[in-house]
Amino acid sequence: MGKIDDRLKELNITLSEPASPVANYVGYVITGNLVFISGQVTFGPDGNLMYQGIVGDTISIEEAQKAARVCGLNILAQLKSACKGDLDRVVRCVKLGGFVNAVPGFENHPTVINGTSDLMVEVFGDKGKHARFAMGAGSLPVNVSVEVDAIFEIS
Repeated sequence: MGKIDDRLKELNITLSEPASPVANYVGYVITGNLVFISGQVTFGPDGNLMYQGIVGDTISIEEAQKAARVCGLNILAQLKSACKGDLDRVVRCVKLGGFVNAVPGFENHPTVINGTSDLMVEVFGDKGKHARFAMGAGSLPVNVSVEVDAIFEIS
């Protein structure tokens, strides 16, 4: 086990197997030293969707932050697969992109996506600090409340 695996254990995090794509795309692409991870939604450890609904209506901000964390865990599962199981290869989290399925006029998208951002810093420390965007969406696939994609640099 490497340093990041030890850190995950300290945080009591067990990564699930990465979700298989549901259409004509792949879970991640490696080009050069960059890993581009497809948008991850709120599949729980049992493979079932969690946090379906609209933030500001049927989903609270706190629940949406938890949904964003679930997306982050799924990002880490894809990343671990891309790194052939060795998360110590991560040089840094470069960028996160967050989409929030929210009511019109919702203004707290960054607060929601902090659920993913905070996870990356918890796991990777300074290597987890990243650029990002957080925006609202009129809808998301299968009515999930949050979807997040990511770019990482690996060695």
